[in-house]
Amino acid sequence: MTLNTSPAAERNRPFILEVLEQHLPRDGTVLEIASGTGQHAVHFAPALAPRLWQPSDRDTEALASISAWRQAQPSNNLAEPLLLDVLTHPWPVEGTEQTPAITAVVAINMVHIAPWRCCEALLDGAARILSTGGVLYLYGPFLQQDQPTAPSNQAFDLDLKRRNPEWGIRGLEQVTQAAGERGLDRTAVVAMPANNLSVVFTRR
Repeated sequence: MTLNTSPAAERNRPFILEVLEQHLPRDGTVLEIASGTGQHAVHFAPALAPRLWQPSDRDTEALASISAWRQAQPSNNLAEPLLLDVLTHPWPVEGTEQTPAITAVVAINMVHIAPWRCCEALLDGAARILSTGGVLYLYGPFLQQDQPTAPSNQAFDLDLKRRNPEWGIRGLEQVTQAAGERGLDRTAVVAMPANNLSVVFTRR
């Protein structure tokens, strides 16, 4: 099994962990969407115990890498990764006896590297599975109407759209409005290194 690596994940995970420690519910299961290489999962799980960390991805190669990282750096509260595509309804965690219950959904660097309908599906799923007080955490670059766009984000946005016209950095206000329509209220925005944001929503 191959341990895939992402330099960006290696760099950003200590900063993301600081925000998660402050904003996640203190117990339950954290469902990570689009876990990628698995580097975030193995770093966050032991630090966030006793919460259970549940990684997932739609890509089989990613699932294999997550499993390899899980074997290389085992943690009692790190679950086997799930095959999960946000566009598939219901998600595999729905209609199951999840112990402990899912109290948070985390998606890191996902919504800009996917069509808008995937962001909407992510919000739909979070609204379905989270109870009142549950948390949705998003991390990545966002466009803000009241803030000048960093040149690096402008270049990144153009590159994303060249790779796929349906991709692109999302507007924070657009995501906030779509989340609010689904009962997810934005409760925190934290500036992060490299012109990224941590955005926290709470299920009303």
